[in-house]
Amino acid sequence: MNNHELLIHNFLNYLKLQRGDSVHTIRAYKKDLEEFFNFACVHPAEVEPTTIRGFISEQILKGKSKTTVARKLSTLRSFFSYLYSEGVIKVNPARVITSVKTKRILPKFLTIDDAFKLIDTVKEDKFTEQRDKAILELFYSSGIRVSELCGLNIDDIDLKEGLIKVRGKGKKERIVPIGQKAKEALKKYMAVRHIRFIKKNFVAEESPLFINNRGKRISDRQVRRIVEKYAKAIGIIEKIGPHTLRHSFATHLLMEGADLRVIQELLGHASLSTTQIYTHVDIKHLMDVYDKAHPLSKEEEK
Repeated sequence: MNNHELLIHNFLNYLKLQRGDSVHTIRAYKKDLEEFFNFACVHPAEVEPTTIRGFISEQILKGKSKTTVARKLSTLRSFFSYLYSEGVIKVNPARVITSVKTKRILPKFLTIDDAFKLIDTVKEDKFTEQRDKAILELFYSSGIRVSELCGLNIDDIDLKEGLIKVRGKGKKERIVPIGQKAKEALKKYMAVRHIRFIKKNFVAEESPLFINNRGKRISDRQVRRIVEKYAKAIGIIEKIGPHTLRHSFATHLLMEGADLRVIQELLGHASLSTTQIYTHVDIKHLMDVYDKAHPLSKEEEK
């Protein structure tokens, strides 16, 4: 392992142990840094602002999207900021690099009717169907991330009070309320889950809330497939996933008059600016409704 590989290794450990970043985030950081140093071919202490600008220019010439380029620059900023704080470098070369301006993409969300149809289409004849119903109800009732849902344990659920304990980004914990339908779906699921554990003699150290047929903690990929499966069942051709339900939760709350700061707390956003994107979604929705319904928005028929 050469010098820059060791520094990358230490940085990734810092992300995992100190910041509590997800496996997916760490994998993306690793890929970005390896790509940068394949381009730079110098020790991190020898990297200059011009080196970073050259890398960014190359990415743009390769046809990479502005979002991708902005993410790579963010990776470099985090890495060199870490090296500076550790005393490895005396000057942070990424500090003076101008941010790449990206077009803000409004999140996709379901209509209220489609959200209800998605959940109602799930039958409850089998163990997996009762689990899927509980997963969809919980997503729409709480707005939690797919990683947060997969990480839930039995002890994180308080059905009596209607609360769940969620471990978000950076291992930050927050308490999120859930609605009556989600409580009922979870109660039914947890009853059959308990029976299934006894019959199959499953042993789980952490007692994961959502399990697969082998009694193991359900994975992100499995949950994504569940959402896609029921979306197709109600005729949604456009690809949606767990994050669509998170966006739907936040958008529908805002449409019903919820305070933006309350939504921020529920979603676990560190900054209110992240949550403010839903105000743009809500305004777009209002304009679409206006254009379709208001007589003055339509051109006079000739």
